[in-house]
Amino acid sequence: MHQTILIIDFGSQYTQLIARRLRELNVYCEIHPYNHLPEMSDSIKGVIFSGSPFSVRDSLAPFIDTKSFFGKTPVLGLCYGAQLLAHQHQGEVVASKIREYGRAILKINFDDEIFNDVSDNSQVWMSHADTIRSAGNDFEVIAQTDDVAVAAFRHKHLAVYGFQYHPEVYHSTDGKKMLANFVYNICGCRGDWTPSSFVDETVAQLQEKLKNDKVILGLSGGVDSSVAALLLHKAIGKNLYCIFIDNGLLRKNEAHHVMEVFKPLGLNIKCVDAASVFYEALKNISDPEQKRKTIGRVFIEVFDKEAHTISDVKWLAQGTIYPDVIESVSVKGPSATIKSHHNVGGLPEKMNLKIVEPLRSLFKDEVRKVGKEMGLKEELLNRHPFPGPGLGIRILGDISVEKVRMLQEADHVFISLLHKHNLYQKVWQAGAIFLPVNSVGVMGDERTYENAICIRAVTSTDGMTADWAHLPYEFLSIVSNEIINKVKGINRVVYDISSKPPATIEWE
Repeated sequence: MHQTILIIDFGSQYTQLIARRLRELNVYCEIHPYNHLPEMSDSIKGVIFSGSPFSVRDSLAPFIDTKSFFGKTPVLGLCYGAQLLAHQHQGEVVASKIREYGRAILKINFDDEIFNDVSDNSQVWMSHADTIRSAGNDFEVIAQTDDVAVAAFRHKHLAVYGFQYHPEVYHSTDGKKMLANFVYNICGCRGDWTPSSFVDETVAQLQEKLKNDKVILGLSGGVDSSVAALLLHKAIGKNLYCIFIDNGLLRKNEAHHVMEVFKPLGLNIKCVDAASVFYEALKNISDPEQKRKTIGRVFIEVFDKEAHTISDVKWLAQGTIYPDVIESVSVKGPSATIKSHHNVGGLPEKMNLKIVEPLRSLFKDEVRKVGKEMGLKEELLNRHPFPGPGLGIRILGDISVEKVRMLQEADHVFISLLHKHNLYQKVWQAGAIFLPVNSVGVMGDERTYENAICIRAVTSTDGMTADWAHLPYEFLSIVSNEIINKVKGINRVVYDISSKPPATIEWE
């Protein structure tokens, strides 16, 4: 069992960022809601209380007995977590006259190991409406800012700290050093959570768990399912059966490309051409949710049919990653459904199979590192995210073979040019959207009345928020000309300059 830092989530938008910073330090950590805490064990070397949108002065604010951790393990409270510590130990938390939000300069007034190698006048990020007027008799102030008298404090006798700022965010320039000081120096973590150790441990665990059982996996060609497939293949070899379903809504030549990438890796893969089945099921359907649900239903039906050609299968493998696990037990419960997601969620019940999820402890960036450790090609590791329903939700309105053809060609032109002009890795996600409008154009001496394509490219770190990519005008001009000249049926190209929020990355 790895040394673990327990992160107690009070609903902060930054909670996952705390975990990612610790993982970057090669320290294993787990996020648990304040109302679903695990039992304490010897493997837990420290506890971090997250921020929260609540005020500790509210009667309905999330609450735990912070003192129950004192003396058992080091504690670090961040923002709301720090205010909770003060509030419960004779300190005073009051409403700030002005919301303290944004950059501030930290003035360290105490020599403490949590500030080792942290420069004086270090920039930190504030984001709170309440402020700590007094930390309480058991605590002493170790840093402040011009506007915040109690920016950081520590217990006089125990390893308990509070920061009223957010060291986990990018704008706190020495924040990662402070977290490193906490987990290494104060908690005594070794920092042995690495991609290579994860591969060795996971393969050993899979071998013990699966033994000689057969496992099936829906391989999409995306990073998650691909890395999950490699881990399982390393553990159980030919007892892993991968099924790749070509639903006719993939990018141009996608099925061929995926099979070529995996051929030298020795995986047991069957490619199923089910395009006609999906097209028939989607005929005359325009509503986005209905399209998603139809694609999901047909996927399950096709997958189930193919799986039944393999005898004695016991397990279904899924590429579930840690953010999915966190979401299912979040402080507020599962988030409101913005749109349903296409996955193989209905398969375990239908097929009476047990689930194996080799990646359920990893964040997306860690999945990529593990894939790289196992020799997965860069072209697959660094591919942009692609929606499960594929081009089905990038064609607004009903779907036809001709619309898919036009969108595949336009998308291929766009993505190829991003690669050619060294812009592909500068954006998080890019693609083309088929719009349900026709517009007048002129080609040669003839008037046309043809289709419009929108191209979309965004920058992001995790897809939760995104900004439209500021691609050069000259590049956009080349893309427009290439699409209009090469894709029959398209006479207009537009560029989406919406950010998320309020828009989503996909249009449907």
